[in-house]
Amino acid sequence: MRVRTDDEVYRVDAVWLGPPKATFPWRARYVAWGVGIAVFLLVMTVERQMGIGFGFFSTAWAFVATLILTRFICARISHERPLSAVLTMWGRELTAPREVTSGRGGASSAARLRVTAERPRRQPKQQRKKGAKRAASATRAQTPRQSDRRKKEVRGVRTPARP
Repeated sequence: MRVRTDDEVYRVDAVWLGPPKATFPWRARYVAWGVGIAVFLLVMTVERQMGIGFGFFSTAWAFVATLILTRFICARISHERPLSAVLTMWGRELTAPREVTSGRGGASSAARLRVTAERPRRQPKQQRKKGAKRAASATRAQTPRQSDRRKKEVRGVRTPARP
């Protein structure tokens, strides 16, 4: 059993076959003719800007390029996605904000590196323990206001900084 679409309007392809009793051997939609003329004028303009003179072969190659570009463009447009929607989408793709991929700042140099004549050595255990004791006493010596603020902090919620 074959199920036919109930959308009769969209099954009809709006094409121009040519003048009566002298039709073209191909079918082209009305929109394809408009796109083709615009693309042909654009291709010819680009050829002139590139310095290619007007002649038989340059016009023939422009016609071939027009056919290829028109087929490419018209393959992406339909009654559900008209040419205006495709052009709008194309424009928005070109002007959309992009992620910055280049690094910031200039070239790096070794001008600010400190160079010492001797290699760093590991500290003896006694000095390491003294340094740890000093760091622990420095955290305990904070003002009571700071330690109270730390105790009152709710997980995931930070209290605003006081002036």
